[in-house]
This record gives sequence, structure tokens and C-alpha cells, in this order.
Amino acid sequence: MNEKILVIQTAFPGDAILTLPLIQELYVLFNNSQIDVICIPATAEIFSASPFVNKVIILDKKNSHKLLFSIIHFSKQIKKEKYNKVFTPHRSFRTSLIVLLSGIKDSTGFDISSISFIYANKIKYETKFHEVERNLRLISNYKNIINWNILPVVKAGFESHKKVEEYLTQFNTQKLAAVAPGSVWQTKIYPEEYYNKVISFLLSSGFTVVLIGGKSDSNVCDKIATLFEKNVISAAGKFSIVESIELLKKCELLVCNDSAPSHMAMSADIPAITIYCSTVPSFGFYPYNEKSSYVSFDNLECKPCGIHGHNKCPIKTFDCGWKLLPENVIEKIEEIIK
Repeated sequence: MNEKILVIQTAFPGDAILTLPLIQELYVLFNNSQIDVICIPATAEIFSASPFVNKVIILDKKNSHKLLFSIIHFSKQIKKEKYNKVFTPHRSFRTSLIVLLSGIKDSTGFDISSISFIYANKIKYETKFHEVERNLRLISNYKNIINWNILPVVKAGFESHKKVEEYLTQFNTQKLAAVAPGSVWQTKIYPEEYYNKVISFLLSSGFTVVLIGGKSDSNVCDKIATLFEKNVISAAGKFSIVESIELLKKCELLVCNDSAPSHMAMSADIPAITIYCSTVPSFGFYPYNEKSSYVSFDNLECKPCGIHGHNKCPIKTFDCGWKLLPENVIEKIEEIIK
């Protein structure tokens, strides 16, 4: 019997992409049931591009759904939908409150979620697993997870595909490498001068380098592009997340910080080399498809200094970035392209 299933994920774009494998498995497990997703405006396009999602419901927690009264009203609207099951990778108080007020009896969340007692099924949150596997464990009551490394499926529409194709026709290249030098968190950003050395190596290896990122990354990408006479293109701010995934499908590899592009590369199924400065791979957000890898300088007492990162290095050295030499990154690139 088909069911109505709700998934709540109101975190950042990278987290949204890593929630897609859970949705894909739910679709198979519950016999093509209707799966709706509650998400924030910034990630709506990601879930809308999943062929396994029926409807995307926006929770604008910074604006129209900021206050408690608005959350109560929002939850009442969700209750009217009469969902059979709800799965919540997100662990916030707001998410748990929506689950409670929506009256969905068959609810599954993590044991470390805020007010976790409201969940009918509490799954142990274990840091030793990759985020994809952690999310998939939410269905462990229904199915044993043998192979967790499921790639997130995102399908761009015709217009997005056409936009990327037309953009690339401007450049006479058959060999593309992507570099994403930005991040929301400053202590996750690999030094710009080191990125320049990595890009120089890619150019010497016959690649045209396309710099990707959001509008907030345009300045750094444009600056880097101007340092090279040719074959370095700044596409930052020109494409949406889904369009950027489509662009990555045209590339042979991606070099990036520990940020959303690393997960976008998993959806594009291309090799990614993720550079870890203030964070570490053991947090469970490393690239996991074939040929992907990561680099990290871990011989530091101060590392990691936080789950996300900081606007400035807490001890003002940024050794996690400076001591991770570009030669280490280039070595990983050579392993992929040889």
C-alpha cells in the first residue's frame, strides 16, 4: 500500500544533497510512495530536482516562519496532509516541534535531536559514520543497510542543461577541471596562493579550469581568474546549485574546500579532492564515490577547532591551511589523472 511520507531537512545545501540518498531509498522501500520534503528556500531547487520527491514545502525560518506562532500555524497545515510517516535528519527544536504538532504518529529521528522523546523511533546518532550512512540509518527499523554509498540523484531540466551547454561553447576546450575556492566559513578556505599553484599545475596538465561558487564567491574567483592569461574561467555566481551540478558533469575532476561543492560532485559523479583546513574527514562529510579523495594536515593539537569552522582562526596561526602544502593536493590530482 502506498503511503504519504514526509522528510524534514532544513539545513544547508550540502546537507540537503546528502539527504537525497535517504529519499531515494525511501522511494524504493515503500513501493513508490509519495514523498514530500520540508526544506528552506535555499535548498528547494535541490529537492525539486530529485525525481523521487513529490512536493517541496518551504519553511522560511528566517522570515515568514521565524516566530513560534507561525510554526504552530505551519504545523497545522502539515497535519491536514495526513502523512503516515515522517523522517527527520535535521535535529533542531523547530523540526521536532513541527513533528509533534503535525500529529504524525510514525515518526523517526535521531536520539540527539532536540526534545527527542517526541519521536516514536529514535535512532542512535553515531559520529563514526558518513553523513549519508547516518541518514540511511533512519530506516534501519525497516531495512538493513548493506551498501550505504549511494550517490545523490539530481536531474537538471532542459533549460538548465541548455544554459550550461551554451556557456561552455564560448570556450574551446575538451578537458575541464573545476575548482571551488570559497566557503561560508573562512577557516575552511585553503589559502588563495596555494590554490593558484594547484591551478597552475592543472593548466600545465592540459586542463581548462572553471572556478565555481555562489555569488558570495565571485570576488575571490574573479580575482584568481585575472591572475592567469588564459584557460581559467570564473563561473561563480552564474549558475544555481542544480546548474552547477550539471556543469560539474562536464568536468573531469573537482578540487574544493570542505563545503557544498564536494557533495555536488557526488551528484555529478566525478572525482573530487576535498581540502580540509580547520575541519576533518572523520566528521563524515568526505567525498565517497570512485576515485575521490581528500587531503588534510592533522598533526595539530588545535584541529579540529569546530564542527563547521570560524570566521577567523581562534589561535591566529591558521596552521591547518598553511601547513597543508599545494604539493600534497597536486599529488592527489596526479593519482586521479594518471
